[in-house]
Amino acid sequence: MKKTLTYPAKQQLITLLGSLLLSPIGHAHPVDTGTSTEDPEQLENMVITNRSDNLIGIAESASQGHVGQEQLKFRPISRPGEVLETVPGMIASQHSGEGKANQYYLRGFNLDHGTDFLTEIDGVPINQTSHSHGQGWMDTNFLIPELIETVAFKKGSYAAEYGDFSSTGAANIQYFKSLPETTIKFTGGMFDYYRGLVTGSSTLGSGELLYAGEVVNKGGPWTVSNDYLKFNGVMSYQVENDDSGWSITAMASKADWNATDQIPERAVTSGLIDRFESIDPTDGGASRRYSLTTEWHKHTSDSYTKIMAYGIYSRMALYSNFTYFLEDPVNGDQFTQPDERWTTGLKGSHTIYHQIGDADSETTFGLQIRNDNIRNGLFLTKKRDILSTVRSDDVWVTRISPYLDNKTQWNDWLRTNIGVRFDGFRFKVGNSNIANNNGEVYDGIVSPKLGIVLGPWAETELYLNGGLGFHSNDGRGINTQINPATRQAEAPAKPLSRTYSAEIGARTTWVQGLQSTVAFWWMDIDSELIFTGDAGSTEINRASRRYGFELANYYSPTDWLTFDLDFSYSKAQFRGDSAEGNYIPGSIETVAAAGATVHDFHGFFGGPRLRFFGPRPLIEDNSIRSKSTLLLSALLGYEFNENFSIQAEAFNLLNRKDSAIDYYYTSRLQGEAAGGVDDIHFHPVEPINFRVGVTVKF
Repeated sequence: MKKTLTYPAKQQLITLLGSLLLSPIGHAHPVDTGTSTEDPEQLENMVITNRSDNLIGIAESASQGHVGQEQLKFRPISRPGEVLETVPGMIASQHSGEGKANQYYLRGFNLDHGTDFLTEIDGVPINQTSHSHGQGWMDTNFLIPELIETVAFKKGSYAAEYGDFSSTGAANIQYFKSLPETTIKFTGGMFDYYRGLVTGSSTLGSGELLYAGEVVNKGGPWTVSNDYLKFNGVMSYQVENDDSGWSITAMASKADWNATDQIPERAVTSGLIDRFESIDPTDGGASRRYSLTTEWHKHTSDSYTKIMAYGIYSRMALYSNFTYFLEDPVNGDQFTQPDERWTTGLKGSHTIYHQIGDADSETTFGLQIRNDNIRNGLFLTKKRDILSTVRSDDVWVTRISPYLDNKTQWNDWLRTNIGVRFDGFRFKVGNSNIANNNGEVYDGIVSPKLGIVLGPWAETELYLNGGLGFHSNDGRGINTQINPATRQAEAPAKPLSRTYSAEIGARTTWVQGLQSTVAFWWMDIDSELIFTGDAGSTEINRASRRYGFELANYYSPTDWLTFDLDFSYSKAQFRGDSAEGNYIPGSIETVAAAGATVHDFHGFFGGPRLRFFGPRPLIEDNSIRSKSTLLLSALLGYEFNENFSIQAEAFNLLNRKDSAIDYYYTSRLQGEAAGGVDDIHFHPVEPINFRVGVTVKF
C-alpha cells in the first residue's frame, strides 16, 4: 500500500525540499516520511559539504555530484580553474598566460575556453556569448578557492534549469555567505609567486557581512616573465529570516599579464629556443570583471520562490601570435581581440509541493532572461600596436528561457524527473566595419529532459537519463555575409545546433565508507559550429558522435583519511566518412585522477594528487597524436592550534617535461620558406616548483 503523508511528515518533506532549494547546489539527507501524530518538527537545514556524503535518494543521475570546502582546502591548486578538476574526467589546462581563461577538456571534447560546459557562481553564469576569442569564454581566474562552500555538477544535458553551453554539463560554484573567523593567509613560492588573502565576516544589523580581498603575483619559469598581477575583491550581505531571506553580492577583479603562448616543437629541437621561451615576447593581455548580484527567496508550507538579478561589466584585451610570420613575413601575425560588454540577467523560479495521486511531487516553473551588449573586434598588431582592422562589431544577444521541471517519488523504488525548456534568441550585429555583416536573426529551440531512478536496493540506485540540448553560435557568425579576412562571400552560420544525450549508470554506498558511481554515456551533435575568433569567421564542422564511460570512487576508511580514484574514457568522431579522416582533433580520450587526503591527523593535513591526461588525436586521420601528460602534486600542512597553521605545496614532483596542451597546425618562423611548416605546437607544464603558506585565524 502506498503511504499518504500526514501533516507532520509533509512538513518534514517541505523542510527537506526547502533546504535543497535554499542552496541551489546543496542537498539534504532523506528523512523518514512515515506517519506520525506528533506536532510538526522544524528540521535543521542540511547542506552537503563533502564528496563522501551519501547521495542515494537525492541524485538524479550517476554523473551528478558535489565537492565541498572540506575537500578543496586540502588539494594542491596551482590556479583557480583547477577547482573544476574536482568534476571527474575534467581537465583544466593552459596554453597561454595565467590571466587567460583556461582550456578545458571533458567527455571527448576539447571545450576550448569553456564552450559546451556551463559554469555559474552563485547561479550567475560565467560563460560569455559571442566573445572575441571564443564562444562560451569561461574565465574563472576571479574565483577565490577559500570562499567556495560547494561545487555541484551535473554532466550531460538532462537538467531543465540549464540551457546554452551545458551540453556536456554544468557546475554551480557557491560561495560562503558567512565565515566562522577572520583569516589572513600569505603564500610565497618559486618563479616569483606571491599571494595574499584576507577573508572574514561579521554581524551587521540583522544580517551577515562577508568580505574578502586577494592579491596574486606570478612570474613563471618563462624567459619572458608572465608578470601576472591580479587583484580580487568580494563583499556580500545576507539576511535570513524564518521563512524568507535576501542577499546582495559585489565582486571585482583586475588582472594584467604577459603570455608565453604555445611554441613549435621544431624550434625547441633545433635549439632555436628553450622550451620556456616564446616566439613573440609581446603577447599578453589584461582583464577586468565587476559584478553585482541580488537574490530573494521565500518558502511556505506549500511552495518555494526564488528571484535573482545580476549585472556584470567585463573588459578584456588579448594579444596573441600563433603562426608567427605565416601571413605577414614583415610585421608578424600578432593580433588583438578586445572585448567589452555589459551582461544583465534575471532568474526566477517557483516550486510547488503537491501530490499526484498518493505520490509526493514537486513542480518548478522557471524563467531566465539574459542580455549581452558587446563591443569587440579583431585587429592585426605588431608589438601591441594596431596595424589594421579585420572586423569591429557591436553585438546584442538576448535570450528568454522558460522551463518546467517535475520530480515525483512514485513509490519506494521509483522516482522520475521530467522537464522541458524553451530558449528563444535574438542575435543582432550593428556598426560592423563590413556593412553586409550587419543584421538581426531570431531563433528558438525546445529541449525535453527525462530521468528515471530505480532503487535503492542494497544501498544502490540505477539511473537512466536522456535529453535534448543545444549550443549557440557566435552572433557575428550568424550574421556574417562577407568573410572579414578574405572579403569573399560566406554563408551565415546556423544560430543553434542540436545535441542529443543519453546516459545509464549506477551509484552505490553498499561498502561501508565507499561511494562509487559508474556511467555509460552517449552524445550526438548536428554540427560542431565554432566561431574562430583568431580568424574572425565561423568554422562549420560535420556532425559528430561521442560516447564513453566514467568511474568515480571516494573511500573514507576513517574520519581522518580519504582516497579518491576517478577514471574516464571517451571516443569522439565525426559522423560519416571523409577522405581526411573522422577523428576530432584535440578530443580527449583517457583521464585518470587519484589522491589521498589526510584530514587533521594530530594536526597534519594534506596529501598527494596524481593526474593523467592521455594521448589524443591532433588531426582528422589520427596519424599525429599528442603524448600523455602525468603530473604528481602534493600538499602538506600542520595546524599548531586553531589560530595558526602552515602548509607547503609541490607541483610536478616528478619534474616531467610534458605538455599542458598540444595542437597541430601550420606556422612559419623567420627564415622559413613561404607556406610554413606543419608542426606540433605545445605549451609546456611548469617544472617542479614549491610554495609555502602561512595562515592566521582570529
